[in-house]
Amino acid sequence: MQYDDEKIRQAVSQTQVLRLPKQTLATFGTTVINYYMLTEPVYSEMVKGEETVIREGKVSSERPRVVTPYYLTRLEGFGDSAKRYLEMVIKQYGLHVPGLYYNYKNEHKDLLIVSDRLEVVAGRLSDKIDKDKYNLAAIIKGVDELWDVSLLKFISEMTQSSLSSNVAEMNSMGLLGIDAAGVPTEARFRIEGMFGEVTRGEREPHELKEELDKWNVFPQYEDRFLSMFRR
Repeated sequence: MQYDDEKIRQAVSQTQVLRLPKQTLATFGTTVINYYMLTEPVYSEMVKGEETVIREGKVSSERPRVVTPYYLTRLEGFGDSAKRYLEMVIKQYGLHVPGLYYNYKNEHKDLLIVSDRLEVVAGRLSDKIDKDKYNLAAIIKGVDELWDVSLLKFISEMTQSSLSSNVAEMNSMGLLGIDAAGVPTEARFRIEGMFGEVTRGEREPHELKEELDKWNVFPQYEDRFLSMFRR
């Protein structure tokens, strides 16, 4: 089912993050956030009493990566509107301005419908989180038929709340620098790490080749890359 822009805007405006995690996204590691998405069921007007839908899951955020507009143009999966936006960014800032790229993975675990008001359920869950002393948990009030849009709003807010500290930490270590080839220092370190992973059999060679191609630096590493298959 497709929803028009107005429906999506309404879902975003109606979404509330009732409880943010007490920690921001890690700069140099993976962050796993457990979430409880609370919604009123779409059939709520058709039944007596009050019910709340609880969707439990977890969002994993990989270590933020330093990228440039040029790098993003090499990624697959962007539509025409996104590509047009990147063209505008490049025109305004240039090909090689550094920025952070966050990659998320959502894993939906359980769905439960309980006979209680949403606010009551949220209170119980918040008490449970406090009791368990879990700092990486969130409670979100969303829209049932567009709960994935509500989740994306939460992810956006988490990204914004973490961005300044992530940038500051990377900048303090010199990882936001750009070399003559337009490649960030952090990306060079990541490439070195990928070479090690391929050598140890922890990563497929084609993944390394794709990363080198996205930065347009394969010729710089070609001899080293091919030498791994001559042993």
